[in-house]
Amino acid sequence: MNILMMTNTYLPHVGGVARSVEAFSRYYREHGHKVLIIAPEFPQMPEKEVDVIRIPAIQRFNGSDFSVVLPIPHFLGDAIEEFEPDIVHSHHPFLIGSTARLVANAYDLPLVFTYHTMYEQYSHYVPVDADTLKHFVVKLATSYANMCDQVFAPSESIATILAQREVRVDVEVVPTGVDLAEFKQGDGIGFRNVLGIPHDAFVVGHLGRLAPEKNLSYLCNALVKFMLNAPNAHFLLVGKGPSENGLQHIFIKAGLEDRLHKVGFLDQPFLSSAYKAMDVFAFSSQSETQGMVLSEAMAVGVPVFALDASGVRELVEDNKNGRLLSARTSQAEFANTLHSFSRLPKSNRKALGRAARKTAESYSLEMCAKKALKKYQELLGTGYVHHQYEHQLWTKNIQLIKAEYDILKNMVKAAAHALNHEDKK
Repeated sequence: MNILMMTNTYLPHVGGVARSVEAFSRYYREHGHKVLIIAPEFPQMPEKEVDVIRIPAIQRFNGSDFSVVLPIPHFLGDAIEEFEPDIVHSHHPFLIGSTARLVANAYDLPLVFTYHTMYEQYSHYVPVDADTLKHFVVKLATSYANMCDQVFAPSESIATILAQREVRVDVEVVPTGVDLAEFKQGDGIGFRNVLGIPHDAFVVGHLGRLAPEKNLSYLCNALVKFMLNAPNAHFLLVGKGPSENGLQHIFIKAGLEDRLHKVGFLDQPFLSSAYKAMDVFAFSSQSETQGMVLSEAMAVGVPVFALDASGVRELVEDNKNGRLLSARTSQAEFANTLHSFSRLPKSNRKALGRAARKTAESYSLEMCAKKALKKYQELLGTGYVHHQYEHQLWTKNIQLIKAEYDILKNMVKAAAHALNHEDKK
């Protein structure tokens, strides 16, 4: 099978979508399928990539660590024709996602869309009225899904939300699986030694992109409250992103910078080593479609301490493989519950870790990739189903978002002009 993957984000950018595309593509290729990935350019990307086409992009859009693709180059059509795809798989409902729909239409190919992201949770990167933009973005993503032939939801929670939003095409739950073999490697004790973390310390860990939508200020403030009452506790923070300096300042202000151990993104085997250095993985995001980092932590036997949310509740079972707290839990309550957790006998925490590893086994990459391939196989030869009404709705929402953005930009310019004029009086 020839699978065309079209995504707005890919390696070396580190995030759930990029890692998902890479993991599935690697599995498909290892099992005899061909994959062509079309993605934006990113700084420090490899000079030579096999079966990856890069498109010029504007980097760090509006202060985020995302890119925005520029107009699609003419050579792309020739490359697609040469590849002769059987399936077009879109990973976003806009930008390259728009091109994916056009490609599926032009070559009469089935279009698959993975609903990776709760897009309305990212409106803070665009300076427009948040509530209005969220409304448009939800409508946009929903109408895009309804223009596709198959939708993949990364979790049952997201499948339920899509049904509530009236996505009418077939929705299949296909998580991004964890490569269990990869997470057998690594050395947690050695990782602690390198960072100067005592062997007997209780290490709370977190790994991911450090960005506002991840609710990390909540997490870090809760951890500060916990660590002030737990002198043996340390925090291992793995990742990078626009919130990095602000999060570090929380610990500096509390006088805990010596117990904060911050490292950037890691590749294997260092990634596994970082997880193995943790006693518990802490997570507070409310914007996930699937907690990939949770299944990775569980794969090495680390219990998870998290807030109840979509993409989380499927993995974390309270008091079985970690703790699942109410989304309304205060920072103080989070800290107190974590303190009680840290005082559990090691035998109890190890039992939670064994249960966590068992959970990860049911989310293996092999199992999830086979599920996706089965759906691809069912779609072969069916062609692209035209959804004229949904196309009109999608186009209308694109225009409304642009109009809202332009109106706000003009209002900001007018306000700035008025303020400057007032200052000169």
